[in-house]
Amino acid sequence: MADLRARLPRPAVVDDPPVQAVARICDEVRDGGDAAVQEITRRIDGCELTSLTVDPAECQAALGALGSGLRDALNIAKARIESFHRHTVVPESTWSEGGVTVTSLPRAVDRVGAYVPGGTTPLISSVLMTVVPAKVAGVAEVVVATAPGADGRPAPAILAAAALAGADQVLVGNSSALVAAMAYGTETIGRVDVIVGPGGRYTAQAKREVAARGLVGVPASFAGPSEVVVIADESATPECAAVDLIVQIEHGPDGLAWLVCWSEAVADAVESMVEKLAASAARSDVIAGNLASNSYIALVDGPAEALAVANAIAPEHLQLMVRDPAPLLAGIHHAGAVFCGELSPASVGDYVAGPSHVLPTYGSARFAGALGVADFQRRMHAVTVDQEGLDTLAPAVIALAEAEGLGVHAESVRLRSR
Repeated sequence: MADLRARLPRPAVVDDPPVQAVARICDEVRDGGDAAVQEITRRIDGCELTSLTVDPAECQAALGALGSGLRDALNIAKARIESFHRHTVVPESTWSEGGVTVTSLPRAVDRVGAYVPGGTTPLISSVLMTVVPAKVAGVAEVVVATAPGADGRPAPAILAAAALAGADQVLVGNSSALVAAMAYGTETIGRVDVIVGPGGRYTAQAKREVAARGLVGVPASFAGPSEVVVIADESATPECAAVDLIVQIEHGPDGLAWLVCWSEAVADAVESMVEKLAASAARSDVIAGNLASNSYIALVDGPAEALAVANAIAPEHLQLMVRDPAPLLAGIHHAGAVFCGELSPASVGDYVAGPSHVLPTYGSARFAGALGVADFQRRMHAVTVDQEGLDTLAPAVIALAEAEGLGVHAESVRLRSR
């Protein structure tokens, strides 16, 4: 598997994240606070900020101004996201054996920061996909951070979604600078315990940077630019396969798209359709750039080899556009989310399927999964030992402690055992 990963082409950004540039931004915010966030936003985003925080009344007004169609869609999405994540909540549990009782206690973190991409493509759905699972987990305060538009203000739809989702605060500014501000704290921005959310490579690297500095927790996944692998056989409709390849790379730069199939005719038909659809797409410039530099066709010998390629890529989205997805699904081990069959496009997962669309990218699906309730909680355990249990276990504790040269550990149970 490692040899196959090494031989498959990947975007250069995968091997060259903006580590130094992001580290400098974090240092600036650490030292300069609010003023540094404003200066970085001016320098990188090209706009002036009148404030880093948004008045809650502005969020409520934005919600009230939504058209009924969009508001209904947001309500449907919120209800489904909330329902799914409540289904995943793990309750307290108790295990008892030999005089020892251990109670496992899930406890939510106090304060979470959720970065939501704004600017030219404000991802209003990402507000729900981050805030709602955090609230289900029991987080007391959730802060939404987003990038400004040209006027220095966040997109009204993001403010509306924040109000609907129950966000406690909304921040606006450069993405990396806000990640640093939420990690260090500034004059107006309180520190958070966990930072989540999708974003470009700078945002994703900023989360890694502040986590490496020991300031906050972040999910194990690297939620960077969008990725998709489509496995297609002769049953796939070329237009559907093509549009699903384009869906993920229209988000922005560094998007990754793979078509994997074992038929040259399928590959040719889908490639032709991609060219046709890309030419007329609204974000054709972004799509064209990603098609030229980050999009590939893998022609393999059969389904087994297709699975090997998909597992080696470990994509954010994997679509099984084949006649019978079940046998292939059984062989998939590395993917953020899998969409089975032609009627299950990733767009359904992006908005209303229920699970969060914040998924692992850059191959991090090998060791991480979708954002969920567990990312906002830590499990604490409470241990109770009775006299019989202590007497039974004391010899083992003493032997292990003395083998490690920790005599006081051994003495602590000698004093209590009979």
